[in-house]
This record gives sequence, structure tokens and C-alpha cells, in this order.
Amino acid sequence: GWAQGPEPGYLRGLLEHWRTGFDWRAEEARLNAFPQAMADVGEQTLHMLHVRSPHAAARPLLIVHGWPGSVYEFYKLIPRLTQPEAHGGKAEDAFHVIAPSLPGYGFSRAPRKPGATPRHMAGLLHTLMHDVLGYPRYFAQGGDWGSTIASWLAFDQPQAVRGLHLNMVGLRPDLGPQAPPLSEEEREYVAAARKLRSEAFGYQAIQGTRPQTLGYALNDSPAGLAAWIVEKFRAWSDCGGDVERSFTREELLANLTLYWATGSITSSMRLYYEFRRGEPGLPPGRRVEVPTAVAVFPAEILLPPRSFAERAYRIVRWTPMPRGGHFAALEAPELLAADIQAAFAGQRA
Repeated sequence: GWAQGPEPGYLRGLLEHWRTGFDWRAEEARLNAFPQAMADVGEQTLHMLHVRSPHAAARPLLIVHGWPGSVYEFYKLIPRLTQPEAHGGKAEDAFHVIAPSLPGYGFSRAPRKPGATPRHMAGLLHTLMHDVLGYPRYFAQGGDWGSTIASWLAFDQPQAVRGLHLNMVGLRPDLGPQAPPLSEEEREYVAAARKLRSEAFGYQAIQGTRPQTLGYALNDSPAGLAAWIVEKFRAWSDCGGDVERSFTREELLANLTLYWATGSITSSMRLYYEFRRGEPGLPPGRRVEVPTAVAVFPAEILLPPRSFAERAYRIVRWTPMPRGGHFAALEAPELLAADIQAAFAGQRA
């Protein structure tokens, strides 16, 4: 089975389809239906989808992906945000969507020097939004690394970030001696998170210490790359053990092809290395004060209680979802879009 990694029969079938049946040109056309651009932000060159809504009153929304994802994750989400009325929503809930590829991911250039931590990337994205694109105030949304980066963005730029929406709680609160004592529910969560990290987070240990060594292998073998990434899509999604219940083969392979064609798996994994050497969490006694909404998908990797998340965020909306997991934009785009729209309803940038 999958207890030690991808089941061999499944992986063989996936690789054969990638080799002989997968139509990259169709997925390329799907991405190219969205306006895209490259932008120089300081020493960094960023790729982005920049999809403006036809509605004049639409508000700017930055959406940030994580690992092992890409901007491809958002292809079903973006139309629901830019033209909600075409999907059963209201025109007044429309957004202009900016979805950058993180530094070192996909078509964004890899950082040239050390120090590209999540907080550093947050600064780059603020410069992109504020200085390059001319959005003085905007909303931000993220999952996985995107939740951490968007959270640092809200923490460091509260005058610019009008509201924050997360589908994973990204920043750790300070739990030092000055922090309020943990409740029983919070203690149980911390213990469960510690156990999960010891049993299922081996990928973080190697990506956070030797990404270059692992990168040689994954850049050399499409089979190895597929095994490394697809296992995460199965483990972290609401698929009941059948990864293709949550994603089509084409979706899995399109995301894989972005990593393979750009040779970006090594540079993407360096974010784990930088994270270990950057800020581990919020400063003592501080939290994100920008109003924060959290969509709680049941198959998310870690599900903290609201009281624990409120140690790190000023939470104004906490929405348990009926289904979905870590890759919410691909798994349940209609639920994620509706929650983003509800969280920011009636607010102007």
C-alpha cells in the first residue's frame, strides 16, 4: 500500500499516462487563458497571474500558493473570484486576482543569495502589490507556505493589508513563559502536532537541512519527482485514500510538469531550509492584528482549535467546512471562493 510511500502499481500507471497520454498543451492553454506577466522586484524576478475583473468596483486580492503546489492550483478558483456572478455569486463580491509564483517556484527566478525566508518573501510581495502594480491597499489569502507568507505580510504591513483569509493557520504563537497557560484542548493539539511531526514530517527534515542533495535526485528522475510530490497530494487531501477522488490525473501531472519543465524542485525546497534559519514564529506578546478569517477544511494537515489560533491572529471569522483538505483551491474551489467573498463582503480596499 501507501504506508511507506506511493504504491508501485499506482505510480507506474501515473508515469505511463504522463509519458504517453498527458496533454501538456491543453493544460498550458488553461494557464494561458489568464493574463500573466514577469515583474522585477528588487533583485528578484517574479512570475504572476494578474487577472483583472470586468467589474470596476472589484478589489485587489493577492493569493499565495505553497509547496508542493503552484499557481496552477488556482485555475478553478480565479474565475469564481473575478466573475462571481457567472458562478452563482454577486458582482459586488468581485476581485482583481494577483497570484504570483513564489521565488524559486515555477517561472519565478530562484533567489540568488541566502535569506529568502517566508517573511522576506512577504516583503517582496508587498513591493509587488504596492510599488509595481500600484495597489496601495489590498486583501491577502493563502494556504500552506502561502498562509505563513500572507500572515507575515499582514503583520508587517497592516496599513496595506485590508483583510487576511487563510485556509491553513500559518504562524505559530509565542508559547514562552510569558504566554498564557494552554487550555486542555490546546495541550492536546500541541501534543498531537508534535506526534505528527515526528511520524509524517520526514520530508521537512531533509528539505530543511539538505535540499540540494535531494534536489539532485528529484531533478534527475521524473519518477522520483512524481513519487515525492503525489504522495503529499494523497496524504493531505480529503480523498479517502484514492488521490484521484480529489484531483484528476491531468491536474496532478500539470502541477508536476511545472516543477519538471522549470527544474525548480530544488529551489522550491530551499524555502524549508531558509525557514529553519529565519523567524520561528511571532515575537512574544504579538499577534497579527489585521482582521483574519480562517476556512477550516477537515482534511487539513494540522487543525488547531480556534483559541490556539487566536493567540496568533485577530480572528473575526472561523468557518468549519464540510469537505476538502490542504489543497482547497483545487479540491473545493466553490467553498473556498464563497468563504473569501463572505469574509470580505462589503469591505473596500
